[in-house]
Amino acid sequence: MRGAFLAAVSLAAFGTTGPAHATTLNLLIWEAYIDEQILADWTAETGIEVRQTFYDSGDVRDEILADPNANVDVVVTNENGARLYGKRGVIATLSADNVPSLKDYAESWSSRCGGYGVPYLWGTMGILYRSDKITTPPTSWADMMKPAESLRGRIAMYDDHAEAFVAPLALLGKSVNANDNETLKAAYELMKAQAPYVLTYDYVVTSVQSPDKGPNIYMALGYSGDQYTLNDKVSSPGLWRYVVPKEGTLSWLDCISVSERSNNKTLALKLIDYISNARNGARNAVKLNMPTASTAALALLPEDIRSNPEIYAAPEILAKSQFQEELTVQSVQARRRIISSLAQISDAR
Repeated sequence: MRGAFLAAVSLAAFGTTGPAHATTLNLLIWEAYIDEQILADWTAETGIEVRQTFYDSGDVRDEILADPNANVDVVVTNENGARLYGKRGVIATLSADNVPSLKDYAESWSSRCGGYGVPYLWGTMGILYRSDKITTPPTSWADMMKPAESLRGRIAMYDDHAEAFVAPLALLGKSVNANDNETLKAAYELMKAQAPYVLTYDYVVTSVQSPDKGPNIYMALGYSGDQYTLNDKVSSPGLWRYVVPKEGTLSWLDCISVSERSNNKTLALKLIDYISNARNGARNAVKLNMPTASTAALALLPEDIRSNPEIYAAPEILAKSQFQEELTVQSVQARRRIISSLAQISDAR
């Protein structure tokens, strides 16, 4: 899978041949997923630099976290990953005692990180589309999974074993956390039929920057907020838009956590508290056009952001959304085999 190259680069970047420099913290995070000015201000105030390394799928992130030699201080992971790696002793237990800003988060949010992270940003999965190429906004997952002929070779999907199955499973009316072989087989049949319409299985924020692929992508599976990142990447405000299909979707939450293996755990805790406080939580939400889970940060946001349905999903959409749960080992393996086979077919074309 194409994610393997990024994993190799990332592991090399985090690999240690000696002790980490005391004035540098290593942050493992999605690309374009934090206001750079917040990190610059942190460095100006503390003298501690933050080095970011990006992943472009949960599978790549998990490979890095599973490597005992990876020099990670702070990581942004999804809620399921926070709980899973917390229970395995890979990331540290957090509370308001060591991260005071946690007091600004309601229990309904902080509990989803399992006591191993601070809620970072949240949102939904949906369909991203180029408004100059697709003039009628998609309304159903069928618009992506059973696309019009005009979209042949124009769709970007995703090679993550969990999120890649959201669209087919939601269209089938099944749980996005399905583990049984019968349901996964039905999802695979939809994905296989869709394959000729897929240009790439790389995350769209990554693939849109490719001169060969980017201009040819008209529709993509992605996250709420990705439309703003895409528009910034192509320097065309309003070009990319985002919708949540009528069948419902995944309601996701990312958590920011400290690695239990960090050589700078005290500083890492302070960095998380700095990023998560009300002022910086609000700055981050505004910069990324994404919703914050901090009650104190939410109160600082302009009304036009709080009332924007592309940022804060409507209650009726959230009512049909599902949370991510831990999958069985067999399900993860089956899902990865399916994605790998589809990606290989795409590469062969």
